[in-house]
Amino acid sequence: MPLSSFHIEEILLPRLQQLRADALELEREFAPLIKSVDHAHRASARNLLHYLALRQSDLRDLQNNLAQLGLSRLGRAEAHTLSSIDAVINALRALADLPRLPPHENEIDFNSGAKRLADHAMALFGSSPDRHAGRIMVTMPSEAAHDPSLVRTLLLAGMNVMRINCAHDGPDEWIAMIRHLREAEKSVGRHCRVYADLAGPKLRTGEIRASGRLVEFKVKRDIWGHTVEPARILLTASANFEPLPTTVDAILQLDTDLLKKIQAGDVLEVDDARGSIRRLTLSEQIGDGWLGECLRHAYIADGAGCRLYRETERMAEGKVGPLPEVSQPILLNVDDLLCLTRSAEPGMPATYDSYGKLLHPASIPCTLSAVFETAKAGEPVWFDDGKIGGEIYSNDGDIITIKITHAAPQGSKLRPEKGINLPLTEFDVPALSVADLENLQLLAPLIDIVGLSFVRSSADVAELHRHLHEMGVSNLGTILKIETRQAFENLPMILLESLRHAPVGIMVARGDLAVEVGFERLAEVQEEILWLCEAAHVPVVWATQVLDNMARRGLPSRAEVSDAAHAVRAECVMLNKGPYIVETVTFLSGILSRMSGHQAKQRPMMRPLSVSRLRQ
Repeated sequence: MPLSSFHIEEILLPRLQQLRADALELEREFAPLIKSVDHAHRASARNLLHYLALRQSDLRDLQNNLAQLGLSRLGRAEAHTLSSIDAVINALRALADLPRLPPHENEIDFNSGAKRLADHAMALFGSSPDRHAGRIMVTMPSEAAHDPSLVRTLLLAGMNVMRINCAHDGPDEWIAMIRHLREAEKSVGRHCRVYADLAGPKLRTGEIRASGRLVEFKVKRDIWGHTVEPARILLTASANFEPLPTTVDAILQLDTDLLKKIQAGDVLEVDDARGSIRRLTLSEQIGDGWLGECLRHAYIADGAGCRLYRETERMAEGKVGPLPEVSQPILLNVDDLLCLTRSAEPGMPATYDSYGKLLHPASIPCTLSAVFETAKAGEPVWFDDGKIGGEIYSNDGDIITIKITHAAPQGSKLRPEKGINLPLTEFDVPALSVADLENLQLLAPLIDIVGLSFVRSSADVAELHRHLHEMGVSNLGTILKIETRQAFENLPMILLESLRHAPVGIMVARGDLAVEVGFERLAEVQEEILWLCEAAHVPVVWATQVLDNMARRGLPSRAEVSDAAHAVRAECVMLNKGPYIVETVTFLSGILSRMSGHQAKQRPMMRPLSVSRLRQ
C-alpha cells in the first residue's frame, strides 16, 4: 500500500530528523576528543560519530518504508552519514511539498567520503597498478632473506606490501629481506611498502618434554599408494646448513669423513628405527652437503648405522647424528583434564597406572604469566585456532586446570607454540613487549608501516605513538590488529584515537577473532568492522588464511575463491607464506581486478549495533 503524505510528514520525517539530531548530539559530546584529532582528519572523526549514533537505532522498518518511496535506505551511509540523512530528509520534504532544509555546512558528502578513504589507503599502502583494486600484502618466508629472486618475482606478480613477521626469523633476516626488496624495486621500476608486524605478548603453549632424537621423512603417493615423488634428504655435517634448499624434506647429519667420500650416484644405506633398511640415492652436491632421494617412508633414530656403497663396493660406514630432539604431541579428548602451568618446565602427556587410573593429567606451559593472575573458574579457553576448547576448572596461581569440552572424535593433538585464547579473561599486559620495542628501534628507519598486535583499547594505540614519537619516527604508518573480543568491543574508541596519528589501517585478524567471538559470529563481526572503518575513512586489511590452500598446495578450494572475492571490500588483502605464494599472488591479483568492477561494498540492513555504544 503506498505511503500517504501524512505518513511521510508525521512518521518518516520526524524519525529522520531525530536521527540527525542524535548524530549532532554525539558529535557535541565528543567535541574535546575531536579537537585533539589532526585537523586533516577531524571530518572523519565527526563522520564516525555520526555513523555510531545512526547505528544505535533499529532502522529496518524505516529502511523498508524508504524503499517503497524509491529513496535511499541509508544502507551505504558509512562514508558520508550526515549528508545521506540530509539527502533523504530533503527528498521526503519534496514528496510532501515542503521546502528544503536550509543548507548545512558539512565537510563530507557522497564523493568526498569515498575520496577520503581512497586517499588514506594511498597514504598508508601506496598506489596500486589498478586504482580500483585492493592492494596485496605478502608475508615473507625465511627464503626471502637468502633468495633475492623470490622477492623480485613477488613484486612482479603484484605484491604491494611486504609483511615481515617479527614473531619469526631474526634481525639479520629481516634486514636482508628489506634489502632485497629495495634492490628489486630499482630493477622492476615499482614501489612496495614494508610492513613490520610486531609480535606482541605471546600467549602460546610452551615446550613438551622430548621423547627422543628422531627424523621422519615421507614420500608422496597417489590414490593407489604408488610413490609419485621421493623424499629429498640433505646429508650434512652441520645442523645449521645455509642456505637450506626449500624442497628438502629432512636433514641428516653425518661424519665429515664419510661426506667427503661421496660421489654422485652412490647409495647410502641407513638403518630404520623399525628394524628395516632405507636406501638413499645421492645425486647432487650442495655446498659441503649432498642431496639424496629415498623411495620409502622412514624413521631414523639418533646413532643409526649407515653404510656408503658405490655400485657393490662398500666405501665407508658411520653413524647418523646428532639429530634434533622431538616431542610427542599431547592427545586430548573431551572430558580430559589439562594443566596449564606457569612454570616453563616442559609439559607431558597424562600418565596412568596399570589399571588405567589417572595418575597425573597432561600438562603444558603457558608463555604469558599474567594469565595466572586473573583467569577464573568457568571461563572458556581455546587452543590452536579453536581446534581444542575447554573450561577453566580451577586456578591456584601457578596451575590452571582445564576440562576439555571440544576436541575431534578421535582426539585432538596439542603441540608447542600453539595459540591460546581466553576470550572472557581480562588481564593487564602491555601490547608492546620489551622485545617489540627493541625490534621497532632497529627496523623503524627501514620500514614504512608498523603493526601493533594484541590491541585491546585506545590506550594501547596512544602508547605505541608515544614510543614512536620518542624514537623520532612519528611519520610511520600504523596497522592495528583486531584479534581479541576486547579490541572489537572497543573499536570505536580505538578508531577515534588512531585518527590522531594517521596514516592508520585496521587489520581484521580473522583467525584469533573467530576464536574470541565465536565462529558463528565471525561473519557479522567482520562486517561491522568494515562498516565502522569505512565511517572513519580508515583502510582495512583482510587477513588470515586467504587462499591458504593455494599458497601451501598449489590449488585453491571453492570456498577460498569466494572468500578472496569478498575481500575486494577491503583496501588490502594479506596472504601468508607457502611454496606456491608467487602463483597465489598472481591469482589473487586477477580476482581483485575483476571483482572491483562488480562491487565495492555491500548494502546492509541496519539493526542496532552493540559496538556503536561508545566505551570511554
